[in-house]
Amino acid sequence: MIRTENLHKSFGDNHVLKGVSAEFHAGKPNLIIGSSGAGKTVLLKLLIGLFRPSEGAVFYGDTNLFSLDDKEIRAIRMKVGMLFQGNALFDSMTVGENIRFPMDMFTRLSLKDKNRRVDECLEMVNMEGINDRYPSEVSGGMQKRVGIARAMVLEPKYLFCDEPNSGLDPQTSILIDELICDLTNRNNITTVINTHDMNSVMGIGDNILLLKNGKVAWTGDKSQVLESDNKVLEDFIFASPFLRRLREDALKQRQGG
Repeated sequence: MIRTENLHKSFGDNHVLKGVSAEFHAGKPNLIIGSSGAGKTVLLKLLIGLFRPSEGAVFYGDTNLFSLDDKEIRAIRMKVGMLFQGNALFDSMTVGENIRFPMDMFTRLSLKDKNRRVDECLEMVNMEGINDRYPSEVSGGMQKRVGIARAMVLEPKYLFCDEPNSGLDPQTSILIDELICDLTNRNNITTVINTHDMNSVMGIGDNILLLKNGKVAWTGDKSQVLESDNKVLEDFIFASPFLRRLREDALKQRQGG
C-alpha cells in the first residue's frame, strides 16, 4: 500500500497540492481523477519520487519515501513499473528489446534469462511471438500492451499508469483497462492510474480519488459514483448527458425500491 499524509507542493507562488491525504491499496486499481490543473500529474510524480513535497510525506508501507537516501530510493524504484501516456517505446528497438531494456539497465541476468522473461511478459499481455517486430509495425493498442509488458518485466510491487487509454478507441480502452485490472489483482500490485476516461472510472474504479484545485474533493469506488450527492463529483462525472441520465435512472430505481 502507498499512502500520503498532508501532501503539499508549490512551484514558486503556485500552490498546486494543498494537504492531500490518501491511500492507494494493493490488489486494486486506484484511480486519480479530476479536471486539468487539479494536480493529478504533480501527485503522480510525487508518488514516484520525481518531485519532492513542499510539506507532507509519501509512505510505501511504513517507509517515508523522502526520508531515504538516494540508494534506498533507487531500491524502491526497482519495485516500480511505469506505463507512460505516450508509451515511450524506442522506435529503433524491436518489441523484445524494448521490453528487455529495464533488465539491461538494472539486472545482471544472462541474455537467455532476459529473453525468457520477455517471452513471459508478452504472454502475460497476450502478444506472444512479436519479439522481432518494431513499434511502428504494430497498432496503438498493441504498443500500449508492449508498454505494459515492459512495466511488468521487473515484477514490480507498484505500477503507475499515466492516461493509459489516451489515443485509443473505446473498445481497445476497455481491453487495456481489463488487462491492467487483471495484472493488478493477480499479482497483488498497488496500481495507481491517472485518467480522464469515465469508462475506466465506472469499469475498474475500485478506489477513486477526485482532486479539485489541489485538494481531495471525494473518495469512493465505482459503486458509489452514481448515488453520490457530492456536488464536485457530480459536476465532473456527469458533464456527459449520457452519464447524467444513467445517474437519474439509478436514483429513480432506488427511490422506487
